[in-house]
Amino acid sequence: MSGWPALSADDRPTIVALHLFSQVIGKVPTAVLPWRNHGWQLTLHVTPRGLVTEPIHAEAGALTLGLDLADHNLVYESATARMSVPLQPMPVADFHGIVMAMLERAGHRIRIHAAPNEIDPAIRFAEDLERRAYDQGSARRLHAALVSADRVFRLFRSSFLGKVSPVHFFWGSFDLAVTRFSGRPAPLHPGGIPNLPDEVTREAYSHEVSSAGFWPGGAGGEGGPFFYSYAYPTPDGFAEARVAPEATRFDAGLGEFLLDYEAVRGAPDPDAALMAFLQSTYEAAADLAGWDRAALECAIGTPGVPRAL
Repeated sequence: MSGWPALSADDRPTIVALHLFSQVIGKVPTAVLPWRNHGWQLTLHVTPRGLVTEPIHAEAGALTLGLDLADHNLVYESATARMSVPLQPMPVADFHGIVMAMLERAGHRIRIHAAPNEIDPAIRFAEDLERRAYDQGSARRLHAALVSADRVFRLFRSSFLGKVSPVHFFWGSFDLAVTRFSGRPAPLHPGGIPNLPDEVTREAYSHEVSSAGFWPGGAGGEGGPFFYSYAYPTPDGFAEARVAPEATRFDAGLGEFLLDYEAVRGAPDPDAALMAFLQSTYEAAADLAGWDRAALECAIGTPGVPRAL
């Protein structure tokens, strides 16, 4: 499959289902792992096969949960067991029951907050009886797009010396993201994200950021797929900044620069188009906010070559 496959409205039902399914497995590390700055312990990570949690060090032993989008399975793994159940059309209630049964069978007694975040209305998992779509072709295309975005985001991440997040996948908003930090505290965030405690949002935005990501669409809203870039707090003049490529636009409602996925996919060099978006929107945020760029940046990483001092 192409590294930048077409994503269409036909793929949206499966993307919505995977958003809801990912919320269920993402609640497990949230319940078990100690809180890390900005909630980084609860994210999923793109792999050559799909999306997976980091190791979850539970009382009964370490485990991972993943969505295998190559062979289309929900997968539980530990040192002593591997269990899988096919991903197929089903209600969220059924998927939730399967995950909890897997954990119980493996000896884990884990109690999760069994309702989605960042989605309105937040129907409790056990009560969401609507049959959700799952098309294998849609899942493969989504995965291929995520792998390509992950590759470029990781290259972009390599040119920053300051505090920077991993490239990771947030199941609440259903987006792949990478975030750079100036090192300075930020004003208290107003909160107000649907079905997400304000204290979570405020801790996530405790320091100034320039953040970029890929949103393929999901249960939380219409639109997509697109790449985005924003700053918190938003510096004066950010919306008017000159950025690349030409197809980039500023969405006043979201407070973000957006670049449609199709504009990247259709570019002569998709990787270069996406890198131009990431770099130019970051530079706009950093310059307008007065970041110490000379102290925070370095050259893009080269395989096998340590960063020069």
